[in-house]
Amino acid sequence: MSSLSAISEELGEIDGQIIDIFRALSNGFQKLEKIKDSSRQSRQLEELTDKMRECKRLIKEFDREVKDLESRNDPNTSKTMHERKQSMIKELNSYVALKKQYATNLENKRVELFDGPSEGVGEENVLLASAMTNEQLMDRGNTMMDETDQAIDRGKKIVHETINVGGETAAALKAQTEQMSRIVNELDSINFSIKKASKLVKEIGRQVATDKCIMAFLFLIVLGVIAIIIVKIVNPNNKDIRDIPGLAPPAQSRRLLSYRY
Repeated sequence: MSSLSAISEELGEIDGQIIDIFRALSNGFQKLEKIKDSSRQSRQLEELTDKMRECKRLIKEFDREVKDLESRNDPNTSKTMHERKQSMIKELNSYVALKKQYATNLENKRVELFDGPSEGVGEENVLLASAMTNEQLMDRGNTMMDETDQAIDRGKKIVHETINVGGETAAALKAQTEQMSRIVNELDSINFSIKKASKLVKEIGRQVATDKCIMAFLFLIVLGVIAIIIVKIVNPNNKDIRDIPGLAPPAQSRRLLSYRY
């Protein structure tokens, strides 16, 4: 982190945040191993997933900053920054794989098999085989087969409708996911631009403050020169004030001489 801070303060700050997230992820997965309750495991996985999303955002910001500084750095420095980025991505991918493994185990625990109760037929509609003729048995069998075929057709129709609804839902979710991904990328770009603009505004503010000090100093010098000129004009015999270089001394008062004839 110190070497990155020497290259860029912003790079060093981002690298420090990513290191903190990786440390939190490591501790979080260690804590997850000790949790036995499924609901608590699910909440812990959600918190770790949020941290991984934040880490992914920071890695993207790190990559943009590296590309912005690439033209000003030597090849060795650029290589070091790229290797650091690849190391971040590799470590994040390892946590993503670990999260998927825990999520799969948690989902398997939630799978339950239910045996539905068998449907009975009302006693008033049941004819005992011993009391039925062959023709009645055949009619009864044909009726049951027709009812079964109708039930199968209804089941197929429900399955097809479910598949269609599932396909539409999956397409809508995919479109929304892509849209959210674009929005996140745009927000990251806006955040990056805002930071750059803030740094530029600070630099401009410092330059303006320096210019104001210079102008104020020049204004005081001009006021001092004007004050000296006024004093010399009002009181030209004042020897305590030296003549200003380049300024002619005030003209001496002249007296008219009278001649007597």
